Amino acid sequence: MLLLFLIAVVVTSCASSSKITYMQDIYSAKKEGQTNANYEPKLQADDLLSIIVSSENPENALPFNLPTIQGNYNIDGTVVQNAIKTYLIDAHGDIDFPVLGKVKLAGLTHTEAHDKLVALVSEYIKNPGVNLFLLNFKVSVLGEVMRPGSIPVRGERITLLEALSMAGDLTIYGKRNNILVIREQNGEKIYQSIDITKSSFIHSPFYYLSQNDVVVVSPNKTKINASAVGPNTSVIISSISLLLTLLIFLKK
Repeated sequence: MLLLFLIAVVVTSCASSSKITYMQDIYSAKKEGQTNANYEPKLQADDLLSIIVSSENPENALPFNLPTIQGNYNIDGTVVQNAIKTYLIDAHGDIDFPVLGKVKLAGLTHTEAHDKLVALVSEYIKNPGVNLFLLNFKVSVLGEVMRPGSIPVRGERITLLEALSMAGDLTIYGKRNNILVIREQNGEKIYQSIDITKSSFIHSPFYYLSQNDVVVVSPNKTKINASAVGPNTSVIISSISLLLTLLIFLKK
């Protein structure tokens, strides 16, 4: 009887698809405006930038570029042979730029930072070109995913779904309706709980992740209950099943 009871518990405790399926209402949900279509992450302290200034006369741009760094440089797990000119945004949000001195870039988008540098350099040379790249864009994914850890981003924009995919997707024990995203914005920590079973989250400002965002996937009740019972539960159930089988055999 105990064995039948255990089997019944397993069968009747099957999860509902409403707790598992992503964006299950996307075809029936009312379409909203593309509020985040032009989203750009903002630069922040500790960002590592590559900035190269060019001009019609290369000699005019030389004072605005850092000396060439010889040797290999590792970016997002790949080795780059070419020279890299890098700037670190300090705790005050500034970089120390040749000729210009301190330039505040923290709080600006890539486009805003590019336009600011072009305007400043234009005071010295005519029609300058500025190539600006963020080198250390990464996000962290923790909790109930297959491969938790820090994820390097090669571009400058990544969605929450892409980050979860790069972490191997959620395990069956991950809560899909309560994914926490932690972000630093204007020197303060902000956070938002995201429900990826509903399509409305694609219009959230947290749909696109910013550099250094932390994504935390909470465990569901099944995982929490399993941790309370202990890792030897399956052994105990197997032992009980074997004992019941022996009792039934002896009674025959």
